[in-house]
Amino acid sequence: MYKIETPETEADFDAYFDFRWEMLRKPWNYPQGSEKDEYEQVSEHRMIRNNKGDVIAIGRVHMNNSEEAQIRHIAVANEAQGRGLAKMIMSSLEAVARQEGAVRMVTNSRELSTPFFESCGFEVEKEASAELGKLKRQQMVKRLLEHNSILLHPKWCKELQDTWHDSIPISEQMGIKLYQYSGKTLENRASLNKNINLHGTMFAGSIFSLATLTGWGMIFLQLKEKNLMGEIVLGDGNIHYHKPITMQPRALCHIESLNGKFDGLSKDKKCQIKLKVDILDGDTAVAEFSGVYWILPLEPEKQDEIAH
Repeated sequence: MYKIETPETEADFDAYFDFRWEMLRKPWNYPQGSEKDEYEQVSEHRMIRNNKGDVIAIGRVHMNNSEEAQIRHIAVANEAQGRGLAKMIMSSLEAVARQEGAVRMVTNSRELSTPFFESCGFEVEKEASAELGKLKRQQMVKRLLEHNSILLHPKWCKELQDTWHDSIPISEQMGIKLYQYSGKTLENRASLNKNINLHGTMFAGSIFSLATLTGWGMIFLQLKEKNLMGEIVLGDGNIHYHKPITMQPRALCHIESLNGKFDGLSKDKKCQIKLKVDILDGDTAVAEFSGVYWILPLEPEKQDEIAH
């Protein structure tokens, strides 16, 4: 039985990088140290050991931007090949990419490894620059689709996501993305790596922002459901933190938590909506947010602009 590990200690990383050099650099007579690059600190690393504790498979992923993950340095010991270890590593790295909100993964593959990446769903897109000036490679791409996510009214969901990124650019830098909307529940997720503090946990301010945008988003989608328009503003917000977030930041708003009526908008009157957002770290509840939002009627000119 093999287990995916994340190197944590100095000894772990020494073994990990030694194996990377042995497999990917030493055969071409490159010195130790050439196996590392400037992305090591911002990457997620994975490895597998045998029953003696020796590293026998490795891989790495880092984000090129908010939507693209780069896969690099997949290697399996010669004596351990044919056991599916490379695909185990790839599956783990893809899970990281999805958590970070990537919509595609890219890798630069040598001819020998191209069939492996094709078996993992990658397609050759173009020729890549030669690695270390010698090794000819192909740039390959895999487009990621959400697993087990529900997107009722996908056009509305895309409009909401675009509105966040256009109006609040920092939301994109934080990796806040709409994960699913069922009509009754809105779930958003954020990237932990983009919001991590010196303790290795998520900034409290980032958690508050994720909760605020989730409440705002639920009201946005409810306005769409009711064929109404209005400007949504946060009037008051309170959050209670119980545990730090160390894995997967999630925010859920259930329609049952909404308290208030939207009817006044049709009469050009502002409306007050109260709601709650649950914050989870994976499946563990870690905080609760209570928000008071106001929906202000739009000026006639703005209504016409949106309608067209």
